[in-house]
Amino acid sequence: MSTPDLAGLDLLVRVAESGSVGAAARQVGMAQPNASRLLAKLERQLDLVLLVRTPAGSRLTTEGEVVVTWAREVLGAVERVVLGARSLAAQRKAHLTVASSLTVAEHLAPRWLARFRLQHPDLHVSLDVGNSHHVLARVQSGRVPLGFVESPTVPRSVASTVVAHDRLLVVVGRSHPWSRRRTPVTPAELVAGDLVLREAGSGTRETLVRALDLAGHALGEQRLELASTAAVKAAAAEGGAPAVLSELAVAAELATGALVAVPVDGLDLGRALRAVWLPARRPEGAAAALVRLARSQP
Repeated sequence: MSTPDLAGLDLLVRVAESGSVGAAARQVGMAQPNASRLLAKLERQLDLVLLVRTPAGSRLTTEGEVVVTWAREVLGAVERVVLGARSLAAQRKAHLTVASSLTVAEHLAPRWLARFRLQHPDLHVSLDVGNSHHVLARVQSGRVPLGFVESPTVPRSVASTVVAHDRLLVVVGRSHPWSRRRTPVTPAELVAGDLVLREAGSGTRETLVRALDLAGHALGEQRLELASTAAVKAAAAEGGAPAVLSELAVAAELATGALVAVPVDGLDLGRALRAVWLPARRPEGAAAALVRLARSQP
């Protein structure tokens, strides 16, 4: 016995309600011969005689009446699935969750999302914040359709586009000896400077590691690793160790003099900030609009 078609069950229920195959066929927009063939197929699938056909119409057999009772339950369940799926789809369209690395989340995303909200006032946007590895993991797992990262490279498993550019600065507190330097710091001095750093997985740290590697230097083991930009800034401001952070993140501290930027020679600390997504889930609708808005901002 094969599984019955939903279309056949629906047609059988309509025959029971209307009293004829012709009337049921008209309800579903089907020619009567096609409806008769579909009902005959259903009888073969169930190995039962469901209808008695007479010149006056069609009536259900005892087995047909039992099958119609079950069919109504099945069709009702299918309708609930369809309505529920439509509801979920509507909720998804009205809610956009985006993952973002810390620098982007703290210094660029607020401006992007404020403008985005003006263009999409009925859309609720959630921002999931973590380091670049966290964002990539969320995108790769399909948990979010779109992410923003600051790591120097992205894996081949995701597609990406550059939305902004940034650069890292070496900064120290006012009491640090480098705050009074007149010559740039070399990569060798930087590596030996016992830096205070973001944690492994941070795009800021990966950018520094890549730049040092290209200059022929390894970062080595550092004594102080912190999981937030604010913590790194606070530690550097105390004057004990240099830090390497986004110029976006330290703009306020440089303006007030709490931190001092130290020039570096022989090290490219520029980086691209990227939107990332799964190749099979190319941004569309609101997600695509957010990417366009981010790319258009100065």
